[in-house]
Amino acid sequence: MNDLGPPLNWQGEPIACADCTCQGLLAQGRCQLGHACVHDRYAKHIDRFFDWNPERAKDFLTHPYFEVRAVATKHADVFHLPKMMHDPDETVRWSAAMRLPPKHLLALIADPHREVRIRVAARLELRDLAGMRNDPDYYVRQVVARRIPESVLPLMLQDKDAVVRRVIAARIGEHWLVSMARDEDAEVRQIVAQRLKDTQLQLLADDPDWRVRYEVASRIAPSHLGRLLQDEDAVVREMAGSRLASAPREMHGQVFSLV
Repeated sequence: MNDLGPPLNWQGEPIACADCTCQGLLAQGRCQLGHACVHDRYAKHIDRFFDWNPERAKDFLTHPYFEVRAVATKHADVFHLPKMMHDPDETVRWSAAMRLPPKHLLALIADPHREVRIRVAARLELRDLAGMRNDPDYYVRQVVARRIPESVLPLMLQDKDAVVRRVIAARIGEHWLVSMARDEDAEVRQIVAQRLKDTQLQLLADDPDWRVRYEVASRIAPSHLGRLLQDEDAVVREMAGSRLASAPREMHGQVFSLV
């Protein structure tokens, strides 16, 4: 018994241990009303029941309450999991996706629920991830972009979501970085500026965003600091000035000749 009143099942009815098929476990201390009970409406109580009795999980994979099926899927042996991929509730399907061997996950690539596809993208074999690069959900594509082999990343360069392109900019090979230097998203260009070779940074010296120009000023060759010494943003000018001050004396004349 708990402070919230008598324990209720998923239909809001009081739980009667006398009618329970698990009654034999009660005397063994392997279940407890209001604390570890498969018929309770609270998932944590159901989970505790299966923690204590994992061998019973397979017996509840067709239970009418989705929480029981989802938690049972978490505990059942893997041989019973493939059939749970077709459960009508997404909570059950993503519980299965967390434990299924990767080869089975291909069947869930087009699952109608994003939470299922997110878990699939996180566990799918790398060679199969390319099939999810055009997923309709941005977060699924973000997970794909984090894991997909670098050689396949160019196929995602035109992703419509800036968050996904930021992941791509942080991982893509140097050869492709230049093609992202004109991305419409400033944070993408900032990541590009952080990764470009110092000899390529002139491409971004006139970027409209001060954060990108700051990155350029922090790394570009001193001989190309000229325009940045007169930047409209004080922080960029300070960085360019400090770089110039620490540059070899013979560079100063070259820099100012470019101003």
